Amino acid sequence: MSLDLTRVASQVGELLNRLKASLGERQEHLRYALDTVHKQADDIESLKKKIAASRTTWLVADLVDGLGRHYQAPALPAEFTVIASDGSHIDVDRHRPARCYLINIGSVVLRYGTNPDASLESLPNLYVSDEDLAIAPPDTRGREQPVEGALLGIRRSVDECRRLVELAAELPPGSSTLALLDGTLILWGLEAYPEFVSEMLLDEGLLDCLSQLKKLNGEKKLALASYISLPRGTDVINTLKVAVCPNNPLDTDKHCKECKTRECDSVAGIRDRELFAEILGEGERSALFITQSKVVEKRYGEHRVYFFYVNVGDEIARVEIPQWVARNDDLLNLTHGLVIDQCLRGHGYPVALSEAHEQAVVTAADRENFWTLVESSLIDEKLPTYTSAKSRSKKTRWV
Repeated sequence: MSLDLTRVASQVGELLNRLKASLGERQEHLRYALDTVHKQADDIESLKKKIAASRTTWLVADLVDGLGRHYQAPALPAEFTVIASDGSHIDVDRHRPARCYLINIGSVVLRYGTNPDASLESLPNLYVSDEDLAIAPPDTRGREQPVEGALLGIRRSVDECRRLVELAAELPPGSSTLALLDGTLILWGLEAYPEFVSEMLLDEGLLDCLSQLKKLNGEKKLALASYISLPRGTDVINTLKVAVCPNNPLDTDKHCKECKTRECDSVAGIRDRELFAEILGEGERSALFITQSKVVEKRYGEHRVYFFYVNVGDEIARVEIPQWVARNDDLLNLTHGLVIDQCLRGHGYPVALSEAHEQAVVTAADRENFWTLVESSLIDEKLPTYTSAKSRSKKTRWV
C-alpha cells in the first residue's frame, strides 16, 4: 500500500503553522547574534580566554582571527587543477546468500588553463575476506566489529580519501591543485566504537592519507578541503552563547541548572549559516574557526580541523580544512578561490564533486543487478543459495 498523502496533508498544515509562529522569534535571535558579533569585535582575546576556561556540553568553535571578519575571494592562478572523489556502497545484507559489500569510488581530475582536460573514473571494489568484513582487536581481547551500516560508511570515507592521495601523487611538479571531499573531515561515528577501530580507520586510515597529502606539498602546491552544503552546524552560535553568558568561566553542568535569566536563549534556535548569510557578501569567506570536537583534539594532531563559511551565491557552505592548510596563506587562498570558482561553474555546488558523485552513484537497480549477479554466479558454481523468508515475502504480492 502506498503512502496516504490525504491523511498527511493535515499534519503538514500543522508543520507550517509551527514554522510561521517561530519565524519572528528566529529573526529576533538572529539580530541579537549579529549585535553580539559586533560587540565582541574589539575584545576577541578575552573571549578566547573565556572559551578556553569554560566547560560546555555544546560544541563551541575556537577563534583564530575574530568572529565577524570577511574576506574577498583571491585571484585564481593561470593554471590549476581540481581533483575530487566521492563514494557509494552496497551494504552487507543478511537476507542474501553471500556475505560481502561493495564500495564504488568515483573520481574526477579537472585541469584548467591553456590545456584544459578532464578525467572521470569509477572504481568498484568488492570486499569478501574475513579481514574486510570485520575489524578484529589485535590482542583478541575484545569483540570484533562487523563492517556494515555506519561503520561501512566510515570505511567508505577513508577509501574516498585514499583515492585522492592516488590522484594527487600523479600530478606534475609545480602544479596548483585543490583536492575536494564531500562532507566533513571529522569521523564522528568512531566515538561509538572500541579503540582498535579508531586506530585502523582513523590513525592508519584517514590521518595517514592526510599526512601523505601534506607531504606532496614539497614539489607542488596542494590544498585539501571538504565541502558541506547546507550545513547544520551551530559551533559559532555556541561561541556567542559563551560570550553572552554572565558566568566566567562557564560550566554548563553547574551553571545552566541554576540559571534563571538564560541569556544564551537570546541566540538559540538559529544556525551558523543563517548568521553568516547576514555577514558575507557573495564570494566572501568568514574568519577561520577551529573545531573542538573531542575526537579531533585527541587524535588529529597536525591535521586538526579548521573551518570557515563561504557565500557561494546560492547558499552559505561550510568548508573544512586541516591545520596545515589553514596556517599556510597560499593554500588557504587557493582553497577559497577554487571553491568559489567551482561553485560558479557548478551552479552553486562544486562541479568536481558533482561529477565525482555521478561516477560513484549506485542506484536501486544497480543493487538488484549486483545481487542477481552474485546469486547466479553461486548457482553456476553449484554453491548453496538462500534468501530469508522475509526477503521472499517482500518480493511476493499476496493481494
